[in-house]
Amino acid sequence: MNMEEQHYQLLDGKAVSAQMKKEMAEEVAKIKAEGGKVPHLAAILVGHDGGSETYVASKVKTCEEIGFKSTLIRYEDDVTEAELLKKVDELNRDADVDGFIVQLPLPNHISEEKIIEAIDYRKDVDGFHPINVGRMSIGLPCFVSATPAGIVELLRRYDIPTRGKHCVVLGRSNIVGKPMATLMMQKAVPGDCTVTVCHSRSENLKEMCLSADLIIVALGVPEFLKADMVKPGAVIVDVGTTRMPSSQTKSGFKLTGDVKFSEVAPKCRYITPVPGGVGPMTIISLMRNTLLAGKKAIYSE
Repeated sequence: MNMEEQHYQLLDGKAVSAQMKKEMAEEVAKIKAEGGKVPHLAAILVGHDGGSETYVASKVKTCEEIGFKSTLIRYEDDVTEAELLKKVDELNRDADVDGFIVQLPLPNHISEEKIIEAIDYRKDVDGFHPINVGRMSIGLPCFVSATPAGIVELLRRYDIPTRGKHCVVLGRSNIVGKPMATLMMQKAVPGDCTVTVCHSRSENLKEMCLSADLIIVALGVPEFLKADMVKPGAVIVDVGTTRMPSSQTKSGFKLTGDVKFSEVAPKCRYITPVPGGVGPMTIISLMRNTLLAGKKAIYSE
């Protein structure tokens, strides 16, 4: 066995999310039994993008399993921005809806920024509104974007030491990279990391990665992170989910991460699989935000 090879452990998002689902279902059952209001999540889906369809179906199903009320609002690709803004305004004012999401990406003729900013930040369970992003960056209670929140929870439940460690975040998107970096540098557990954010313009990217104790890869580039970029004993979190053609699966494609798993895993202490790592944690974190919204736990009326 190579001296550098470790016995790696999977960061099993599927198992952790199942545990969290059970905890939340018990809490919702208790709310119901006490005559309280059951949390209600609404989702707006525009068009028929395959990935978006799958995500939304999965969110609706999880709502049912936990005991939430859910509403799915569908529009065709040619919906106007004005129409969508009108629906957002309706949901903002609907007292029964605790939280809602507009599934991204949206068609090109609609400004995602405009739609996100129109959502009442107290119902913004996706955590994309500038007020929630701003509150997160200064450490105030808020709805944290679901993927970063899910990753933090995964690290927490596996007791991954982060204090004083070097965390490299690959990718600077508003949905994952930036909030991830913010959360990992905060005075918190997990957190207290020294954070480096790398992206397509970064020089010495390989050297940065080799000095990292924890690498969070969110580039959307299949198998970007190779074994020669990872130091022995590192912790690797793979956010990538690219649908790649495959003759081995019934659907004709397989989800591929941003990490070359077969190469990288033997060097790691912990690594997330794709699928079954970050994906389930993202959906369960959205549910947790919905539960918090329903309980008015972050923003009271």
